[in-house]
Amino acid sequence: MKELVILSGKGGTGKTSLTAAFAALTQNHVLCDADVDAADLHLLTNPEIKQKHEFIGGSKAIIRTPDCTRCGVCLQHCRFSAISDDFVVNHLDCEGCGVCVTFCPEQAIDFPAQKCGEWYISATRFGPMVHARLGIAEENSGKLVSLIRKQAREIAETQNCSLIITDGPPGIGCPVIASITGATALLIIVEPTVSGQHDMQRVVDLARHFRVPTLLCINKFDLNPEMSKTIEDSASQAGLQIVGRIPFDPDFTKSMVAGLAISEYAEAAPQLSRLLRDIWSNIMQSQALQHRQPEATVLPLFNK
Repeated sequence: MKELVILSGKGGTGKTSLTAAFAALTQNHVLCDADVDAADLHLLTNPEIKQKHEFIGGSKAIIRTPDCTRCGVCLQHCRFSAISDDFVVNHLDCEGCGVCVTFCPEQAIDFPAQKCGEWYISATRFGPMVHARLGIAEENSGKLVSLIRKQAREIAETQNCSLIITDGPPGIGCPVIASITGATALLIIVEPTVSGQHDMQRVVDLARHFRVPTLLCINKFDLNPEMSKTIEDSASQAGLQIVGRIPFDPDFTKSMVAGLAISEYAEAAPQLSRLLRDIWSNIMQSQALQHRQPEATVLPLFNK
């Protein structure tokens, strides 16, 4: 079983659109939306939820008023000013560190686990899908990402699926780390801008740290051909395979409005659909997905 994780250094580069496009081009796979903070793959897959589960991802302090002597120890130790002068915990400010629980001399503070979100197992026209929704301002997104990736793998094993396609979160933070560890290969989607190149390099650096083979796809390459060439040169020096270059095309937006993957929008965009098929073929035949790519060399963030 293989897992391809699709990433980008920032949001809005086309990760989800391409994830849905690739899902429409292959069979015998499981979809996983690991962007739990701002999940949107469901907008293109129209999932039918089969299972719904609560995500218990952390704890919040609750002061038992009858047992509290108002000694003030918790106020002194709380570094987030989450406890009012009336000795009531503000759950929006509480970081769940548990320091107040540890130092309370009367043991008058409870620390129950909290529901931080929900995760789902759904059926889509592309096959099974595991996705989640983290609550507003909730923590532990990395833990939730790990949970749904585990569920996706279990489904793939049960249904004898050969591939997991994961729509990863943007950036290089905790949820990204949770989404790439143990993956077979990464596909980085990059736009031809200075910030796009910088963000790409950060993701490449992270992938190298975890020794995950990495592929590259340039989206909207024709909007800035000079920067696209610069990114290609940097990728080549770093030993990264460029699997495709996608031009700017309004049909991407039209397909999203229609709730379709761009690959399903073939009548309106036959040339683009063929291009995406070629890119998917390059991905499936790549050394990265076959575990034959040597470790990439990481370039400095900026060329001097």
